[in-house]
Amino acid sequence: MTGQSRRTRYSREECKELLMQYQETGEASLQEQLVEAYTPMVEMLAKKFVRGQIMYEDLVQVGMIGLLSSFRRYDAAFERNFESYAIPTIVGEIKRFIRDKTWSVHVPRRVKELSPKIKRVVDELTIQLQRSPQIADIARCLGVSEEDILETLEMGRSYHALSMDSELEADSDGNTISLFDLVGENEEGYNRVDEHLTIDHALYVLEPREREIIQLTFYQNLSQKQAGDLLGMSQMHVSRLQRRALAKLRETLKIDQQSESISRKTR
Repeated sequence: MTGQSRRTRYSREECKELLMQYQETGEASLQEQLVEAYTPMVEMLAKKFVRGQIMYEDLVQVGMIGLLSSFRRYDAAFERNFESYAIPTIVGEIKRFIRDKTWSVHVPRRVKELSPKIKRVVDELTIQLQRSPQIADIARCLGVSEEDILETLEMGRSYHALSMDSELEADSDGNTISLFDLVGENEEGYNRVDEHLTIDHALYVLEPREREIIQLTFYQNLSQKQAGDLLGMSQMHVSRLQRRALAKLRETLKIDQQSESISRKTR
């Protein structure tokens, strides 16, 4: 209904009568007529809060939730016209939507609630003090700690996320780089260095001849026969010593990994 260019016009008395009938019967057709009658009011309120990335259509839909709630909860016995009751309800729904749904990063609710209060108080104190208020001034005015103010101001930077393509000035000559250029990558070389250091440490559990065979067959990529020729022993003997050396290394590395895991858990 928000997109209709022509709507049936209802007087205030007609709207009141429709509302009374709807509260008595709950008929869907009556609700549709009420929505049609009050949609212009919701649209007017939604326009007041459109800014930045907040979409007007989203605010209208949220406002409609407040309008429907008002239809159900309004009590004519309080001698207060429906509009005076519905407008704060609709505005409240819109403000909650803006507070809860438009932050790019999840932050605590207390921060979302305190952030607009800080902005309002800063404007008021700037006029009163004829200077920019300090953190202590803001905290005193709002009755919160200075840490709360600093935390909220810091988290307030999370309201909108920056694109990874956003450009930043890189030097005084005006050259720019993107945020993506500053993102680090996993360097596999670090893992390889760590593995080599671990294996080098484990080699000391081997006997000299075992260590020599591992060096020749794995580090210099010689065959078992070539290693045997250099060491003056048969290929079968080299194979037997190599298997024994590898078993020792596997056992040592397993123990080292278990020790490291226990160490991390106890830190």
